[in-house]
Amino acid sequence: MTATRPPADPDTQTLYRATPRNISDDNVGFLIKQVYNSINRQLDAETAPLGLTAIQWRPIAQLARGLAATPAELARINGVDTGAMTRTLDRLETKGLLRRVRSHEDRRVVKIELTEAGLETAKGIPPCIARVLNRHLRGFSTDEVAQMRHLLGRMLANGSEGGPQDT
Repeated sequence: MTATRPPADPDTQTLYRATPRNISDDNVGFLIKQVYNSINRQLDAETAPLGLTAIQWRPIAQLARGLAATPAELARINGVDTGAMTRTLDRLETKGLLRRVRSHEDRRVVKIELTEAGLETAKGIPPCIARVLNRHLRGFSTDEVAQMRHLLGRMLANGSEGGPQDT
């Protein structure tokens, strides 16, 4: 008796197979990476007048929005190791944009706070992001942008499901 595969979910289909073509420049993953790289390059140029690099503006913006308060939290949400985040925070502290403060509740915990200069710098980041995204989305309708956000959100949700994949 041979094992049979369960019927395919009607909402799914195999769009890619393990062929040399799928590693070419027109696969969705590669295109997403190219867009990401383009956005990062332009954000690097846009945030340069603020004295920030593409790596440095993110922690400043995240601290200003209250998304993180410790080096470990910043490292986690930015997908970098704590050593890399510590080096970035060292540079930002040298620039006078943030300070490290020991937690009053637990002296082992170091909290990160923006200085006045850091708060002022953080105000300049959203316009930079808006310019870069608007440049990349030139010619797209509001509905197309909403659809893209929806589709990318679905891709993220699918990717977080894990499990065996068809090839």
